[in-house]
Amino acid sequence: MTLIQTIIIAIVEGLTEFLPVSSTGHMIIAQNLLGVQQGDPFVHAFTFIIQFGAILSVVCLYWNRFFRLDYTPAPEGSTGWQKLKHKWYFYWLLLVAFIPAAIVGLIAKKSGLLDWLLDSVEVVAVMLVVGGVFMLFCDRLFNKGSEANEVNEKRAWKIGWFQCLAVIPGVSRSMATIVGGMQQRLTRKRAAEFSFFLAVPTMAAATLLDLLDLLQEGGGWATGHNIMMLLVGSVVAFVVALLAMKWFVAFLTKYGFKAFGIYRILVGGFILIWLLMGHNLTMVD
Repeated sequence: MTLIQTIIIAIVEGLTEFLPVSSTGHMIIAQNLLGVQQGDPFVHAFTFIIQFGAILSVVCLYWNRFFRLDYTPAPEGSTGWQKLKHKWYFYWLLLVAFIPAAIVGLIAKKSGLLDWLLDSVEVVAVMLVVGGVFMLFCDRLFNKGSEANEVNEKRAWKIGWFQCLAVIPGVSRSMATIVGGMQQRLTRKRAAEFSFFLAVPTMAAATLLDLLDLLQEGGGWATGHNIMMLLVGSVVAFVVALLAMKWFVAFLTKYGFKAFGIYRILVGGFILIWLLMGHNLTMVD
């Protein structure tokens, strides 16, 4: 990958990471347009590692809310475990929501299904359209959230299973988890913020898994150029995501999903038509 390719792909990642349009899907499209070699272990790892760079913007923007413990007294009669869980409740909820994706993601990774999906721009296009059609109606289906409803263990567990849908590129982890939260009667804003927080352990685990896979491939990938591309991509994705995140929360809270649904249908539909006409997406040889 060249420096220009890296910067463009990282900008795409930063802009789309928190939007319900699939950042992974958009990176696969960008890679195809730029002529980046598909099927390469380093390219697969790059896709996840720079996503973690973007996710770190959550920690920066929501610093006070992400690093917090509950020092209020636990309910009277609580056991030692219950007191511990009360103090660390925020992180406990993240763990509960993370477990389903950890199980499904590991199975998909070890079976080779995930690598196959990451090489398929056709899958991305189809899921963009399918998800876009769904998003045209999801506000009416699930927009029954109340400010009184908060994330609890039961809601976190169910949101975690919604997140598993994002193993398919084009679905969008952001969309899956926000819709999962709305299905659990959370407000759009509260569902979006929990989606952001949940992204941190999820993408940290995905990044660690890909790094381990790269190490098992041997040291051939660890050239100075590749390491520099990982650093540049992660920093660019972090900065762009930081700028895009607050805008997304405000837009989603006010307008909902419909605009994103239309965008997904247009992009996915164009790609499908283009591919069916016998063309490929590569614009740069």
